[in-house]
Amino acid sequence: MAQVQWLDEVYKRKDQLVEELVKFLSIESILDESTAGSGAPFGAKIAEALQFMLDLGERDGFRTRNVDGYAGHIEYGHGEELIGVLAHVDVVPAGDGWTTHPFDPSIRDGKLYARGAIDDKGPAMAAYFAMKMIKELGLSVSKRIRLILGGDEESYWRCMKYYFEREEMPGMGFTPDADFPLIIAEKGFLDMKVMGTSEQARLKGYEWVLDEFVAGQRVNMVPDYAMAKLTGPGDVFDLKMKVQEFLMTHQIQGFAEEADDHLKIIMKGRAHHGSEPEKGLNAALELARFLKEVELDVEGARYIQMINDLFVDSFFGEKLGIAQEDDRVGKLTVNAGVFQYKHREDHYVRINVRYPIKGNSSEILTEIEEKVSNYGMRLTDIDHKPAHFCEPEHPLVQTLARVYEEQTGQKAELMAIGGGTYARTLDTGVAFGPVFPGKPETAHQKDEFIELEDLFKATAIYAQAIYELAK
Repeated sequence: MAQVQWLDEVYKRKDQLVEELVKFLSIESILDESTAGSGAPFGAKIAEALQFMLDLGERDGFRTRNVDGYAGHIEYGHGEELIGVLAHVDVVPAGDGWTTHPFDPSIRDGKLYARGAIDDKGPAMAAYFAMKMIKELGLSVSKRIRLILGGDEESYWRCMKYYFEREEMPGMGFTPDADFPLIIAEKGFLDMKVMGTSEQARLKGYEWVLDEFVAGQRVNMVPDYAMAKLTGPGDVFDLKMKVQEFLMTHQIQGFAEEADDHLKIIMKGRAHHGSEPEKGLNAALELARFLKEVELDVEGARYIQMINDLFVDSFFGEKLGIAQEDDRVGKLTVNAGVFQYKHREDHYVRINVRYPIKGNSSEILTEIEEKVSNYGMRLTDIDHKPAHFCEPEHPLVQTLARVYEEQTGQKAELMAIGGGTYARTLDTGVAFGPVFPGKPETAHQKDEFIELEDLFKATAIYAQAIYELAK
């Protein structure tokens, strides 16, 4: 058989690829446990998105399986060995400030805008069409190829835990959920709640009671909106003037609005992926920076002081005493992603710590526990994902690197990231695209997009890669 011109084959199918992707992106597949039930553990919309992909596979003659709504797979080929391609159907909340509706996909200037376009529905659809091309071209493979689709990647990864307790572990595989050329190392993850219990402190010597402080929707996103509600006998006009002065001095968007019984302060930041907290503008940290100078009640003041002492201007763990780095994945990072405080109720901050390959998770937790205990707080809901590394000499790495170089003419540099991908759920796995070198990373941001030409190129790369691994 003549050598396959992979990109030409993609272009023959590009209209169908975009059409199916637009339908997929239109499903608002955000974690919603209020609609969870049998077959939909993460909510109705995530279940709908998973079934959408499985229905495509069924229609096109693949073998499919829905594993109780946690995850599912689409399989092609026969053989003892299994090659895995892992993607996810869930997305993070859209947030504010989009030019067009995040779940009404829009094509402008060759870019497809929607929540999930780059993370991870666009790449998932690219991987699916890569398999579809191999099948339609009748290419001979000696291994099984399985596109595994999870539903809880943006939250707790319960999908993959459940799936691999019931299904076969691929001998090797990749996830199209990061950057090209090829990622062989990922930082370790620690998600946790810094939890405080109300002590019903007496109100004395205060101007304002911190009645409420809320920000953030996901621990792996930099919060772009924060709100504090204050009550008390303080001078409302004076405080509003101080808010305006702070906003102008720090060049931050926001406002203060007065109601009959409270003053509400809003600050707006800039969302970014939690793996690079220093590249966003954390609205909650800026609001806490301002409130530190306000005379608050004892309990509110302690919460705000804790945020300032441990997290403000400390994206690399310096204030927590956990700063460290290595020459593979760089510096440890700390993202304070979700804040919830109500006067005289239990309160918390959810944080995400990403540590280097040889970092010690137990030592990190011990240090954080000691620091937060000074503010009457403790650690709960700890979720740990160890660091991940795949040897550069492994055939998986060598094959994917060769395919990338053949298709792009560029050297396949082996990389490490602070982000976490499904690659770490595999015994032998790497992250492989879809963001090409030099292109903007818009995951978890407003106006997330994928360039259509990049989508087509990635599909061609995935098709050749899957074929080379499975032939």
